[in-house]
This record gives sequence, C-alpha cells and structure tokens, in this order.
Amino acid sequence: MIEYVVSTNIDDRVLARAIRILNEGGLAALPTDASWVLACSLGSPQGIKKLKSLSGERDERRFTLLCSDISQFGELCSIDNSRFRLIRRLSPGPYVFILKTLLGTEKALDIRRREAGVRIPNHPVPLKLIETLGSPLYSITAKRSMTRNGERELAAAEGAELPPVPEEDLFEAGWELEDIEGLDIILDDSEERERVFSTVLDLSGDGLRLLRPGAGPWPV
Repeated sequence: MIEYVVSTNIDDRVLARAIRILNEGGLAALPTDASWVLACSLGSPQGIKKLKSLSGERDERRFTLLCSDISQFGELCSIDNSRFRLIRRLSPGPYVFILKTLLGTEKALDIRRREAGVRIPNHPVPLKLIETLGSPLYSITAKRSMTRNGERELAAAEGAELPPVPEEDLFEAGWELEDIEGLDIILDDSEERERVFSTVLDLSGDGLRLLRPGAGPWPV
C-alpha cells in the first residue's frame, strides 16, 4: 500500500498505479505543505462516498478541493477579480479558500452547502498527481481517529468558526497511515510532516473572514 517516491521525480509506474486507483474509486494518502491528507478523484462518485464514510465528518467545510492551478477554481466556484488577486497572492500555500460553488460542483460532490473549500498545496506530490489525473482531488486531513485503533469522534454541530484539528490527532510519517482502513495507497516522500493544519479563509460572503487559524500567516 505504501509507495516511497522522490517528490520531484515520481516514478511513472507509481504515478500510473495511483491514477488507476483513484479512477476506480480508491483513496490515496498524500503529503502536503501542511499535514497529510486523504484524497479521492473529483470524478469518482464512489471515491467521494468512500472518503466521506471513512472521515465520519458531516461539516462539509472540513473537505477541500485540491487544485494544481488557480484556473481550476473558476471551473468549480464563483470567483471575481478581487478574490482572484487574493488567492493568487497566497497560492500555492497552506490556505483553504471557502468560495460559492457552481451548480455542477454541488452535484458532483453531493453537498448541501453552496460553498466549498479550494486550495493549491505547495508540494510537488499532490500537484503532480492532479496534473496527471487532469482534474482536482477531493480531500480531508488525515487523522489518527480514522485508524483501526482510533477513537472516532462524533461530528460536531456546524458553527460560524471551524475548530482546529487537535495537533495530537495528526500524522507525521507516512507509515503511520497504514492503519487507516479503506486506504488504498500512500505516496510517501520519506519526509516527516509538521503536525499543522491549513488556514481557512471564508470568501463566500461580502468580505474576508478567518474560519480557522493554521499554518498560513494571519492576517494576510
């Protein structure tokens, strides 16, 4: 399940296997510029359903669309010039931007909210995977509570703010994720990740609002 890769030169065979798994509805664990994430293909309803079930999370703001380029945002969400300039200034990086979704995005993700989180991670592994796949990934932060021995927390009620993931519930090394049931492949660059989460900024309204502090500096 675990594949060790050189982040700047991923073996084509490993990349092809990861793409096949995602296209068939599987889940991949990936390093990012924040913590580890679990991801599925945006084009796989089976993968999206599997990811939601594994996470046990009901607050859809916990999920993020990982993109390789800001142009992909416009295919998924509504974005004007001022939002575009802010996102371009902060991307790639450990920032999630909550934006109003387009109708097709809501249907693809089967979400109740009319907003979705998008970001461009500053890490070559997810970027290469997205570029090769040809579409964004749907993702959520990997947590120890998702493992076989983890104690699954009940999803909290949604509120104005997005509570941070406790640091002790995050992973450092790729091999630690092997205990997550339902995970199909881990792309491990052999570097330990900091146990930090991304900064979440809400751009879905009239202004800019911090939903969750994290690795990205605030204020921006």
